[in-house]
Amino acid sequence: MTSFNLAIEGMTCASCADRVEKALMSLSSVKSAHVNFASEQVFIEGETTHNEAIKTIKATGYNVPTHSLSYAIEGMSCSSCANRIEKIAQGRNDIVTANVNFATETLTIEVAGEYDDSSLISELNSTGYKVKKHQSKATQSIPWYNTQIWPVIGSLTLTVPLVIPMIGMLFGQDWMLSALWQWLLATPVQFYFGARFYKSGWQAIKARSGNMDLLVAIGTSAAYGLSIYTWLFTQTHHDAPHLYFESSSAVLSLVLLGKYLEHKAKKKTMDALQALENLRPTEARVYKDGEWVSVPASSVSVDDLVRIQPGERVAIDGVVEKGQSQVDEALITGEPMPIDKHVGDKVTGGSINIDGVIEVRTTRVGTESTLSKIIKLVEDAQGAKAPVQALVDKVSAYFVPTVLAISFVTLLVWGLAFGSWTDGILNAVAVLVIACPCALGQQRRPLLWPEQALLRGSVYWSKMPLP
Repeated sequence: MTSFNLAIEGMTCASCADRVEKALMSLSSVKSAHVNFASEQVFIEGETTHNEAIKTIKATGYNVPTHSLSYAIEGMSCSSCANRIEKIAQGRNDIVTANVNFATETLTIEVAGEYDDSSLISELNSTGYKVKKHQSKATQSIPWYNTQIWPVIGSLTLTVPLVIPMIGMLFGQDWMLSALWQWLLATPVQFYFGARFYKSGWQAIKARSGNMDLLVAIGTSAAYGLSIYTWLFTQTHHDAPHLYFESSSAVLSLVLLGKYLEHKAKKKTMDALQALENLRPTEARVYKDGEWVSVPASSVSVDDLVRIQPGERVAIDGVVEKGQSQVDEALITGEPMPIDKHVGDKVTGGSINIDGVIEVRTTRVGTESTLSKIIKLVEDAQGAKAPVQALVDKVSAYFVPTVLAISFVTLLVWGLAFGSWTDGILNAVAVLVIACPCALGQQRRPLLWPEQALLRGSVYWSKMPLP
């Protein structure tokens, strides 16, 4: 049985996370799947492959970001060698796709998230080929028009001129723009800045489900459409038409602002977790075959002998076997003063060796290390559901269809019983818009104060300057 994490793009609320969980759990090869909406990741256990899990997630309407890694291979003599290497790479569960170019002697793989290639390199070396170098494609910078803040700034800029006349009405001022100008300002907000709601809503429809973005799209589109109808077909020579462009634009702008603030809040948590991840050294000096060699820290095994020089971070959890020094363990204890370490004393990965050379016998590596467990505890605490969330998850599955039904009934009642289809549309839109804030589906348990102290203290003290 294997376990791995995948990042997910496109989730807008907790119901999206529940939909991904259900889709993955429907696979016979998946034993368990837990989606952390805040960190936008899913933890999967079972016999499934990365490729199968990614296809399932994409089928539900969401995306899994991947990136390419390239390796120069020495020792290939013909195309059958290339095919052999390609089959080895494609046969691994943690590789999405693999391609070998015999002419350029290059292996290119596509992977999701952080990838430890040490086992792949070892397997290729064991088959008689040599991995000469490893390089990753340069990360492209994100253009300004694709940043999270751009839709907020753009939509608010166009919405303000539509809302200001409403403020003027409080003071008896008529600042109302002409219908043409209102339409020109509202249209980009509706269909450009608000395009994400249409995309998300359409994905929900294709998945035969519903989400809050669908309510936003339907509600604001109804208000926008009613304004177009009123402007074109009910305008008289004496009275200006009553339009609702400002309502649809204001709702979209406020929801976009809320999405941005939510993104910022999640990013702060992820930045803190990343700061903990950065405490892990990337290399370790291990005693092998009678000499000290530098190897990736991820390849260190239990019972290896690791040397730590003054000023370096301890790469693993272990016991001092030779030498003595002072070690800064502030990331664990919160104490700024270094602790004396002698033969037989334990040291923790991520702590800083101050003034002496020590040789440490490894006792715990990888996910069993103290630092990894701290990170795992914080991630689990941040993504855990409150007890009431079990009930909320059940209700949220029926929430959107129920709101749509109530809105439709409202339209029929006002149109058929009172004969006012215009008022019926307005009241139906009101039902949809009121349901838009998505408060129902996003209640996750916040970090308790001990967890906050652990996370903040570890990051803070680990960044203190050496004495």
